[in-house]
Amino acid sequence: MHPVDGLGLGDGAFLGFVAFVAGGINAVAGGGSLLTFPALIAAGLPPISANVTNTVALVPGYVGGILGHRQDLESQSRQVRMLLPVAFAGALIGAVLILTTPEQIFRDLVPILVFAAAVLMLVQPVIQRRLRRLHPETGEPLVVERDRATMIGVFFAAIYGGYFGGVLGVILLAVLGLTLTDTLRRINALKTVLQFSINIVAVVIFALFGPVRWWIVLIMAPLSLLGGWVGSHLSRRVDPAILRWCIGIYGIICSIALAVFFR
Repeated sequence: MHPVDGLGLGDGAFLGFVAFVAGGINAVAGGGSLLTFPALIAAGLPPISANVTNTVALVPGYVGGILGHRQDLESQSRQVRMLLPVAFAGALIGAVLILTTPEQIFRDLVPILVFAAAVLMLVQPVIQRRLRRLHPETGEPLVVERDRATMIGVFFAAIYGGYFGGVLGVILLAVLGLTLTDTLRRINALKTVLQFSINIVAVVIFALFGPVRWWIVLIMAPLSLLGGWVGSHLSRRVDPAILRWCIGIYGIICSIALAVFFR
């Protein structure tokens, strides 16, 4: 393989390794894009190209996660049917927005988006614990209200996912955790399905109209698939809290570095 766009074999090997790790992280706790997006930027890709390439490359990892979580998806067909349409609609809006955003504006937004996502990842358990106390155990009208809240939250999360995609899984986990009464494992499985669906919409738009670096996708995609499968099986053994803190702190460090050097 010859270097493309100034990237060589060493860059390809590095990006492939990062994709494998990110696929596993997405299956366990979410936030894998906090690794891959800065890695693509560090490899020399322009910001929008790095963003769309990152989205396309990590999609197979969600397939591995879905296969690994298939037992936890049982009896969740109602939630999937309810949330997929709003996820598709939001993702379409977000994907169109990123392709029409001027490069400099997106460049200025990147450190803010990464920082906000990293902070959200760190505080998510606290928010979930406090708001879950408000979840009623019974009451059909309140169930309807929760459904509406979940749909609205997923819609806006999907817009974000189509636009940036970084740590979308963290945002979806927060939305689902705040509006659904279920186990974290089942919510994580539902999150994986929605994240995959949102990214599929974005991938179609990016493949047709976006500056995707396909040779990088060919390296990262299969390794993110393998990482997602491995991570889904390790999720029962790895402490998500420790992983969440590691990823969150790493994301904050990356956001500061991007703010200083990404000009």
